[in-house]
Amino acid sequence: MAKRNQIVKNKKILQSSYIPDNLPHRKDKIDEVVEILAPALNKDKPSNILIIGKTGTGKTAVMNYIGKELKKADEEGVNCSFIYVNCEVVDTPYGILYNISNQIITDISKKIPFTGWSLDKILNEMSVYIEKEDKIFIIVLDEIDRSIQKNGEDIFYYLTSINEVLQKSKISIIGITNNAKFTEFLNPKIRSRLGEEKIIFPPYKVDQLKDILSERAEFAFDKGVLEDDVIPYCAALSAQEMGDARRALDLLRISADIAERNGDNKVTCAHVRSAKNKIELDAVSEVIKTLTVQSKTVLMSIILNSEENLDHMTTGEVYTKYKFICEVIGQSVLSQRRVASLISELDMLGIIHARVKSFGKLGRTKEIELNTPKEIVNMIKSDDIFIDLINYKPPKQTTIF
Repeated sequence: MAKRNQIVKNKKILQSSYIPDNLPHRKDKIDEVVEILAPALNKDKPSNILIIGKTGTGKTAVMNYIGKELKKADEEGVNCSFIYVNCEVVDTPYGILYNISNQIITDISKKIPFTGWSLDKILNEMSVYIEKEDKIFIIVLDEIDRSIQKNGEDIFYYLTSINEVLQKSKISIIGITNNAKFTEFLNPKIRSRLGEEKIIFPPYKVDQLKDILSERAEFAFDKGVLEDDVIPYCAALSAQEMGDARRALDLLRISADIAERNGDNKVTCAHVRSAKNKIELDAVSEVIKTLTVQSKTVLMSIILNSEENLDHMTTGEVYTKYKFICEVIGQSVLSQRRVASLISELDMLGIIHARVKSFGKLGRTKEIELNTPKEIVNMIKSDDIFIDLINYKPPKQTTIF
């Protein structure tokens, strides 16, 4: 195996999870959060905070940066503790409380078991340990809306009301979300407690994204490895995606990875275009994996019609092919109206393109076009549910004389 050409001297710096010593264009937000949390260093409870902003606007990076700074300011950890939980990864009430508790409980023999306790028992145990510490606990719940959508709001009612049973210690909740409207569905009491202070993180502008990438690139690459237009190109593409800094970093990192695999000595805009295609393909692949069997069957109907040179097909033509596939693979047949609804869902996901075509008094239909890369087409066709379809041979016609 040929040795891979290495042009990135520090790959960790290009990861979106890496927290640099400087966060460009977020000093104002850092100052805003720090001003609210500063009382914790004197054992006074800060207000709860709700941080709102689109993906890649620096919310998580800012909070982890502040967490590091709080630990530096309170070296002995006698006044406050910073606890971070990602509710997208740990999304059950038990998992959230287990995670918080075991960051607080230092005695290994006393830690909460992975399963088996009631929520009330964990809360009581956690409260005892919090009270013993006699300090402020700042608990950051990232992607807080994910858990609420999946499990309801009870866990956050418990967490925001725990201070009522504490005397010496107190907890302050910081919720992070990219959904500005999720609080509208919360109980008014919880909404009031969670949103004592709201901080909005705006999307990055193209020049700000350039600065972020340039600072990372300075430590990740030697001089001359990136062509001059690579960072502006990554920034411009990401600015189109709602100013997403994660997207910009992913583009730069994957571009460099592609250059290394190709044995190239420089990263060019051609590598960035390849990286963009790869990211988009990966995103579509993840969506395809979540489709139901019926949705996959409708998509397969569109694929087969497209292969039969029906570049622009109607709902009726898709439904005819759909019924045929259902018969071959032994699947129940949905109504044409329900299939039309599934076609609309595939359109919203960006897997196909469907537009309404009017025939005046004769009514209207959808004109459907497949705009899926061949890699995704192959992925659908190789799905196990279509084995009988791929192996299908039409019965021989019997000639009657």
